[in-house]
Amino acid sequence: MIDKALLRQSPDLVEKQIHKKDPEFPVQKLLSLDAQLRILVSDVEALRQKKNDLATQAKSGVTDQLREQSIEVGKSLKTKEAELDEAQKVFDELFLACPNLPVEDLPEGGKEANKVVKVHGTKPEFAFPIKNHLELGQQNKWFNFDAAVTMTGSGFPFYQKDAVKVIYALAMLMLKNNAKHGFEAVIPPALVNEQTLTVSGNFPKFKEEVFAVPGDGLYLIPTSEVALANIYRDSILEADQLPVNLTSWTSCFRREAGNYGKMERGLIRIHQFEKVELFSICEPEKSMQELDRMVACAESILQQLGLHYQISLLAAQDCSFQSAKTFDIEVWLPGQNRYYEVSSASNCTDFQARRGKIRYRSAQGEKTQFVHTLNASSLALPRLMVALMETYQQADGTIELPEALKREMF
Repeated sequence: MIDKALLRQSPDLVEKQIHKKDPEFPVQKLLSLDAQLRILVSDVEALRQKKNDLATQAKSGVTDQLREQSIEVGKSLKTKEAELDEAQKVFDELFLACPNLPVEDLPEGGKEANKVVKVHGTKPEFAFPIKNHLELGQQNKWFNFDAAVTMTGSGFPFYQKDAVKVIYALAMLMLKNNAKHGFEAVIPPALVNEQTLTVSGNFPKFKEEVFAVPGDGLYLIPTSEVALANIYRDSILEADQLPVNLTSWTSCFRREAGNYGKMERGLIRIHQFEKVELFSICEPEKSMQELDRMVACAESILQQLGLHYQISLLAAQDCSFQSAKTFDIEVWLPGQNRYYEVSSASNCTDFQARRGKIRYRSAQGEKTQFVHTLNASSLALPRLMVALMETYQQADGTIELPEALKREMF
């Protein structure tokens, strides 16, 4: 969530920044609800004080007048407390739907305003008609989508033969790479509760996009960022504990797959996918430097694999709900004839930290401050597999994988 004090002190600035990201968000309504809430809090506190004063007077003897006053104050307090509870619920609902403030240097607009800031390598050229990953997968028997549909439904992969080896090899390559960059490997739970998703920023706004396990009140993680953002929930860290740099390999589950057209069949957009994640917790003044470091860590994997890619700075409206600044790493997929995102690296500033009450103390006796949290895909494995298959296909339909990946295969 955003800084409530900033909202009150600089409403025009906050409104400008929020509308840069979400032009439809009702900032004025949020301000009005906040003002109403503060009045009600003041009224309730005044009535509670009056009730305490009457109780003190009653110690010297209860009169009819004192008794009547106490009854009236009690009724008024009960009414005001109910009004306060309801106002708090209304405010919290809208406040939790408020996106993070984008940083000043983001381009305005949506996807069309994204700015390519780096291009690595060149698009591969072929002396033969190329195939897409579905055609290659069928020829090499890497997938069994029919079996997956029978078991579960559409949008779920079933890997087999060398595809399984590629998935494990990619994950190992990434984890080793991330360890060299100072990220500690962890394995978080794949099921989390509602509060965990609220802290990460997925709930309540995107609740319909997450798979639920209603009988247990749990949800499948859409990304391991959700779990990692909660490791230090309700905690105060010391400065010497920062930064916290973590990496994890998990399955991720999202309901977002749908009718995206024939170009996004196969592994391009699916409900379940493997992903290696980077997650950092750091001091505010170091978070932009940490964002650049995470991007460099993620792109180094593509360089080792010899893949062509570009990096884009996302425009404000294309950034995620919780992000203040995001870079997308987009790999070239020859069979799709376009770039696709394989990593999204975001600085969430103190947005998740405020929701999760994650703070740090710069020195003993100093006032606590909220940390900054950052996340990056490192990388999304299915689309990376597509890039490898389509980039390294041979004229006969076989796939000659790069040496860096072969070294990790079993």
